[in-house]
Amino acid sequence: MADSLNAPDCAVYMKALGDPIRLQIIEYLQDGPQTVTSIAEHIDGEIAKASHHLQILSHAGLVMTEKDGKFSYYSLASDVLVRDEKRSSNSLEFGCCRLELGRKKAGR
Repeated sequence: MADSLNAPDCAVYMKALGDPIRLQIIEYLQDGPQTVTSIAEHIDGEIAKASHHLQILSHAGLVMTEKDGKFSYYSLASDVLVRDEKRSSNSLEFGCCRLELGRKKAGR
């Protein structure tokens, strides 16, 4: 039986996105790179909690990390992020499916 969805890879993405906090982080990262402190503030959580969720998203290939001195900046992985400037929206393309992130809010 052919696996046109590439089910193992797709399952990794879906599992990583199966938590409301991680979805909030993904939505927040549409605005561009953020520090773990900024992300923790956005999710009304502790830095350790944000770091845990970022680690899961990173392991799934959804988030990238870039070091700048003593700070780490997290952003959506460029190989899954699709920007649509005409509609002011973004989506994540996994090959098996696509997650529409919705329109970015004004001023973002």
